[in-house]
Amino acid sequence: MSSLPSRFHPCTGCGAKLEFAPGTSALKCPYCGAQNAIAEASTEEKAKALERLDFLAYLKDKAGEEPQLERQTVKCPGCGAAVQLPPNVAADRCPFCAGPLVAGSAYSHRTIQPRAVAPFVVKESVARQSFKSWLSGLWFAPNALKEAAHAESGLKGVYLPYWTYDANSQSPYMGERGTVYFEQESYTENGQQKVRQVERVRWSAVSGQVAVQFSDVLVSASNSVPRNFVNGLAPWKLDLLAPYRDDFVTGFTVEAYQTGLEPGFGLAQQQMEVEIRAAICRDIGGDRQRILSMAPQYSDIAFKHILLPIWLSSYRYADKTYRFVVNGQTGSVQGERPWSAWKIAGAVLAAIIVLVVVAAIRHHQ
Repeated sequence: MSSLPSRFHPCTGCGAKLEFAPGTSALKCPYCGAQNAIAEASTEEKAKALERLDFLAYLKDKAGEEPQLERQTVKCPGCGAAVQLPPNVAADRCPFCAGPLVAGSAYSHRTIQPRAVAPFVVKESVARQSFKSWLSGLWFAPNALKEAAHAESGLKGVYLPYWTYDANSQSPYMGERGTVYFEQESYTENGQQKVRQVERVRWSAVSGQVAVQFSDVLVSASNSVPRNFVNGLAPWKLDLLAPYRDDFVTGFTVEAYQTGLEPGFGLAQQQMEVEIRAAICRDIGGDRQRILSMAPQYSDIAFKHILLPIWLSSYRYADKTYRFVVNGQTGSVQGERPWSAWKIAGAVLAAIIVLVVVAAIRHHQ
């Protein structure tokens, strides 16, 4: 993971650095509370931000020509992420694993610039309350968990990189259609002869082709947050995408993509094939369906590179990293947690004691 640079926005009142205020269209000073409104994007800017770029033409003509970004980064010894440190900061903690960071040397890295961003809607206070509620609802968590989480984390706002893909697909297939029917079957039970209905399936060979169109298939381009976590944060409100500008990311970490454009489409195809299989099953019809082979072919492939917001808490407990994430648009949560072996063993022992006592009471009765 590496982070994109953002412009410094001084407060006109006290000179401090302004930060984007979630749920608003303004930059806010964290010290004096002064606000600067963010100018609304023009129609042309909005159209360009949401433009679908030709996937194959980009790979052929523009590969290697992306803008070159200079970043002061340090490699996290815990998770391997390359994190940008703010100016004049010599040490920090990794937002993705809570490991210690010490300033490293700058290096150049080519990336496709994001054109659109979904600004934070959920405020930090709301995300923090979600975190506390989640912690309080954990069963069999170690007693020191809340202290460890409080001491090492705090919530950090992060913009994760995503690709969205559009495509048309034509998928020839071969399969089998199953028709369900029932037969009577005789059997013996307790010495008595009985009859029952038994389900059978008659299979017949079929073949055909299905066409499926895809729009805005989302693929996380981050490897710093477990993919099952970011997938669990869906759905996202892509209708709230705005043209990318530094104003929206000021005060937040912006992660550059680790999964590139071409491998990202490979991940998108995995999602697409789930829908294609469903379409084939509908096309086969009948009561049961078997897909023996299919050969999806994709055309008119287009993409966008966008940023989506999360609140992230990473903390270490017993030499292992645990993460908690909140969808910065909707407030939905995903998290991982440690378990207390002592508490689980105690609960099992208590259950055994209760069973023994109940059995003893019944015995004496």
